[in-house]
Amino acid sequence: MAEKRSGLVPLAAAGRAVEKVKLKARGVFKRAQTIVGLRSMTAEAERLKEDKKRAKNWKRWGPYLSERQWATVREDYSADGSCWDFFPHDQARSRAYRWGEDGIMGISDRECRLCFAVAMWNGRDPILKERMFGLTGGEGNHGEDVKECYYYLDSTPTHSYMKALYKYPQCEYPYARLVEENRRRSVLEPEFELEDAGVFNESRYWDVFAEYAKGSPNDVLIKITVHNRGPDEATLHLLPTLWYRNTWVWGCEHEGCTMKPMMTEKSNSFVRCRHQSLGISHFYVDKDPDGKQPPLLWTENENNSKRLWGFDNYTPYVKDAFHRYVVNKEEGAVSPNKKGTKVAPYFELKVSAGGSKVVRMRLSNEEEKPSGDPFGAEFDRMFEQRIEETDDFYAAIQPSKLSSEYDMVGRQAYAGLLWSKQFYHYIVEAWLKGDPTQPPPEERWHGRNALEWKHLHNRDIISMPDKWEYPWYASWDLAFHMIPFAKVDPEFAKEQLILFLREWYMAPNGQIPAYEFCFSDVNPPVHAWAVWRVYKMSAPRGERDDRFLERAFQKLILNFTWWVNRKDPSGKNLFSGGFLGLDNIGVFDRSKPLPTGGELEQADGTAWMAFFCVTMLDIALELALENPVYEDMASKFFEHFVAIVDAMNNLGGGEGLWDKEDGFYYDHLSSPGCTEPLKVRSMVGLIPLYACLVLEDRVVQQLPGFRKRLNWFLQNRKDLAHQISYVETLHDGEYCHLLAIPSKDKLLRVLNYLLDENEFLSPYGIRSLSKVHKDKPYVKRVGNEEHRVDYVPGDSNTYLFGGNSNWRGPVWLCVNYLIIESLERYHYFYGDELKVECPVGSGKKVTLLEAANEIARRLVAVFTPDKNGRRPCHGDSPLYSDDPAWKDLILFYEFFDGDNGRGCGASHQTGWTAIVTRCLDKLSVHCQDMTGHGD
Repeated sequence: MAEKRSGLVPLAAAGRAVEKVKLKARGVFKRAQTIVGLRSMTAEAERLKEDKKRAKNWKRWGPYLSERQWATVREDYSADGSCWDFFPHDQARSRAYRWGEDGIMGISDRECRLCFAVAMWNGRDPILKERMFGLTGGEGNHGEDVKECYYYLDSTPTHSYMKALYKYPQCEYPYARLVEENRRRSVLEPEFELEDAGVFNESRYWDVFAEYAKGSPNDVLIKITVHNRGPDEATLHLLPTLWYRNTWVWGCEHEGCTMKPMMTEKSNSFVRCRHQSLGISHFYVDKDPDGKQPPLLWTENENNSKRLWGFDNYTPYVKDAFHRYVVNKEEGAVSPNKKGTKVAPYFELKVSAGGSKVVRMRLSNEEEKPSGDPFGAEFDRMFEQRIEETDDFYAAIQPSKLSSEYDMVGRQAYAGLLWSKQFYHYIVEAWLKGDPTQPPPEERWHGRNALEWKHLHNRDIISMPDKWEYPWYASWDLAFHMIPFAKVDPEFAKEQLILFLREWYMAPNGQIPAYEFCFSDVNPPVHAWAVWRVYKMSAPRGERDDRFLERAFQKLILNFTWWVNRKDPSGKNLFSGGFLGLDNIGVFDRSKPLPTGGELEQADGTAWMAFFCVTMLDIALELALENPVYEDMASKFFEHFVAIVDAMNNLGGGEGLWDKEDGFYYDHLSSPGCTEPLKVRSMVGLIPLYACLVLEDRVVQQLPGFRKRLNWFLQNRKDLAHQISYVETLHDGEYCHLLAIPSKDKLLRVLNYLLDENEFLSPYGIRSLSKVHKDKPYVKRVGNEEHRVDYVPGDSNTYLFGGNSNWRGPVWLCVNYLIIESLERYHYFYGDELKVECPVGSGKKVTLLEAANEIARRLVAVFTPDKNGRRPCHGDSPLYSDDPAWKDLILFYEFFDGDNGRGCGASHQTGWTAIVTRCLDKLSVHCQDMTGHGD
């Protein structure tokens, strides 16, 4: 092949030892649908535009209330950092929170000043049900776990309409039994769930639906529908509760601390609320379905110090007053003064077997209050209108070729994603210092987050992994959240990604905070990838947000530099970093010093950095098309990438982290004079596939500075140039170079494992550990200790990282999605002529694009019913396969059993699991198995 025009120098022309790919043309394939909500011709799109322009504050109210504020690091003022013990569930009903609030299916304003949520009592429970219950890290046999049945059913991105469901047993809720039985079980046994306790037998439970519709940005219509699913008439005590977060009692002076607000009963159906910064709000309560006006119960959102600590309350009306009034029949517990900071209408709803009843409320600010009857005909019309607009919005952005079953999966995935927004408040310096009423222990100054994170000032709406199990952000989770967010609300996605790069989040040294348990933990560097993907998904070429990309790139350079300085201890371009989000995947606990001594040269850590590097190169090239200043940065990232790839494949004159015999990448245990591969076939060895970029001549020709440096590098660094593949296309004779960790031969060898159903390829996606370790566990002895890695397809069988996370066999959608994208890029370079056997042993040859689509199809199959009506994510539960009130409900778990697809870990981790929506998009383009049931 001869050099064409004045673009890249063809490596073969210079006589180098290069990987020359003899293909006729690049692969051409249709991109997944990326019509974003902002660009659809719908009423919701108009609201998004108004909110973006700040013409109307449509997002001021939303599902920003956490589902667990108790037992969080923020509320922990203990000496030893034992947050689960310092603020347990039993104290939550009586103790005011310092940094947030929680509730069931609740909403708040964006600063969590005024909150609304649903409370209820079935007449049998020992406590009023005001918040979700679950096991602490020490109580669960697989770590912390919510023990409730609740579902996010719908939401628009502006939360102009929202719907959720909570299933409440009519028998006594088995609090003690759930704790005792799960504590009794070993890590080798399954969790004991609410369903296992028999509380839903004979359908003796309540379906409680909460719906919200906005008449205007500050006019929220509320409808709660209760269904008696049981065979007998039953009574539900319903207390929809409105309260102010306590920001006045602490003696604090930072932003958000206020004077005490006040609510006042103006009539038995109308409450006037006044707040220093939120202003005046009106709360309206309609009559019950029998035409009776419910009484309003009043109290203060203050500590019950008498119950908690044994000393007198400074106010007789405290946080747990409604519990004591309803459950304990203490009439003096509630205030007779018809004012306070917490109020609830008290509905006693007697509902016939199979029947339902509806109650209605309305929350408005004074400027947008209804002009007439707040519950007139306009109320129901508004709900009908908002539901229709929500349907229109999703019809515009969801793939048109999907069946109703796939539509439902996508709709509930987006609902969970949007419901998982939360007000997150944590000012580390104020937390370290404590308050006059709550001084910190001395140990705090030498403990968690005390050293490098005093600057951290979080007071924002943030996308959470799971608002009960993980009611705190995790930075690498959030990066994945933003991919589906980019389709429904690209402005929110961009704002979130920029937020974590701001100086009140990112450390001065460039590290992005991980999560509140330890902000200094190291997560995979996927932020740049998320920035790049959101940039491209948010608008067509020529209309993209270059300012967003440039802002993010500047700060990402700081983060990249932090990685290079901190996580390449030997300067060999082989990176460590600890567990890197993959928890128990290694032979050893990778977040601690090795029992063998020495260093761990991590295949995944190094590959993640190569992925980071090549993404930064891609961004720099894009920016350089408009501003030549970025050509130098593109050159820097190109050369750094090639150096990392060389280390991965050739360090020390050998094979680097590549194992020639096995044809796989492994972590290496390095000590003076000795390097040993840890031959565990896991996701660690698949992550090197991610780092690939097709560098096209037509782009490079527009960048003379980058082209000149690139050609110099290829001419003068013959020791590294062999890492680059190239192909001549039939498109005007252009050259196309592939920057990737594996050569073509190495790629094919890794894919031989990836697409083997006896190794990584599960019926439900790519396993995190090869199934080969089921019969051949990896064992390493260090002294008298045995360290082993077995294939464990579902819940973890170890207590590494609390035992609630497992990377030794399950399917994780986040890393699966990156594999899909990588295979698409390889296909773009190698084209249709490169085919692989999929599954291995089947005799069926497919392109890499078809292999990517097959993985996407298997991931989608986790959530769709099989021929027996069973959704794999729900395991073998007969409720979800047979009961009409359950079978259309979908939970988006943290990870999934590598053999049967059963959901494991956090049950509402819709954040990164919502990336299944992108799989639906991709499959719809290629029309694969999208009209019937999954397998």
